[in-house]
Amino acid sequence: MLLYIDPGTGSMLFSMVIGLVTALVFAGRALMVKLRFIFTGGSSRDKEKRKNPFVIYSDSKRYYNIFAPICDAFEERKLPLIYYTQSPDDPLLDKGYQYVICEFIGEGNRGIARMNLLQADVCLSTTPGLNVLQWKKSRDVGCYVHIPHAVSDFSTYRMFGLDHYDAVLINGENQKRFIRKVEDYWKIQEKELVMTGSVYMDEAAKHLADLKEHRCDIDHPTILVAASWGENTLLKRYGSKLLKPLVETGFSIIVRPHPQSYVSEVDMLEELQKEFPPSDQLEWNRDVDNLAVLNRADLMISDFSGVIYDYTFLFGRPVFYADIDFDKSVYDADWFDEEPWDTKVLPEMGRKLEEREFADIKDIILEALQDQKIADGIGKVKDDCWKNRGGALEATVDYLIKKQKEITAGAQSSEDGYGIGKKVKIPRTEN
Repeated sequence: MLLYIDPGTGSMLFSMVIGLVTALVFAGRALMVKLRFIFTGGSSRDKEKRKNPFVIYSDSKRYYNIFAPICDAFEERKLPLIYYTQSPDDPLLDKGYQYVICEFIGEGNRGIARMNLLQADVCLSTTPGLNVLQWKKSRDVGCYVHIPHAVSDFSTYRMFGLDHYDAVLINGENQKRFIRKVEDYWKIQEKELVMTGSVYMDEAAKHLADLKEHRCDIDHPTILVAASWGENTLLKRYGSKLLKPLVETGFSIIVRPHPQSYVSEVDMLEELQKEFPPSDQLEWNRDVDNLAVLNRADLMISDFSGVIYDYTFLFGRPVFYADIDFDKSVYDADWFDEEPWDTKVLPEMGRKLEEREFADIKDIILEALQDQKIADGIGKVKDDCWKNRGGALEATVDYLIKKQKEITAGAQSSEDGYGIGKKVKIPRTEN
């Protein structure tokens, strides 16, 4: 009889094994450092010199639009940086930098195990869930910094997604409010919040001029269906109920599932793609950079995906959001008896699309394309959640350099004044 272990239990067991192995490795490392110091008169300073000053960790190539500008900036400043990716076809692997080293560390648990033994002063990542399941904090990392991959707030992050980061580079006041709310609720230490703005939004805005000019053909518009992933999302909830009437409009349809759907919802996507195969009218889009496909769309239909903000803030075009009862149970939003920020501001930026309206979707779309009032609230929301426009890259790189200097200065002070290995707490400041 075969022993069955459910995925949740398997994940927990793997986390325990990883934790044990990591602890043994660090214990062995510490012993070797002490022996070297005792028998050779060596110094722990040698170990500090071997640490990487800056490391970026990316779990997917889809974050290229965030990390490529940062890597370019480090290369321009001639600063050493290591970029670790879990995508073997990450475009950054082919950049040919001189000062930035780009390395594929393996997919899945192989890459995560590598990150658990990281030695670095500063580690920058957009991956939530640090120290929650498999990805553990390394004792040899001075500061873990989170950079958001959307300008929406963090209420739709999985529970405890940011709790163990040391700092977060926030895009706007909405993100600051939510982080402080979670910290106050759990009575945990406040993270350092730095109002850098959004690197990827700034870069997208700069490249708008490079895009082919798009003019809406009111008789034959292009509709983009852009979904998030999970049980209670657009394609999972409605699927063919939505796509069928859309195809019947005769309009050009682009379906762009969330990249995670191709990992976690394979069966659902295969079924939909079989029912609605690619054609001259319908396209399934998987572009790494979404800017070109957003530019081609005259109207977007989504759920609570962060791409809504990219689309409305950059192009100012109408958006429909599906009538979905948002299930907060697995998200940080569940701790609070209030509507999540994302669902609260959507009425200011677009129009709710209810299932009973699917049969009339052609007329509803044509009406929306000529209704300027739909975009009236976009500016207000944009001002709240996209600060420091045009200055995010410089602010991000400057902060990372400043933080690394603080960490190395703290290590030097610890070694000179308080004995080998004593940690010096770096004061947290809010910018």
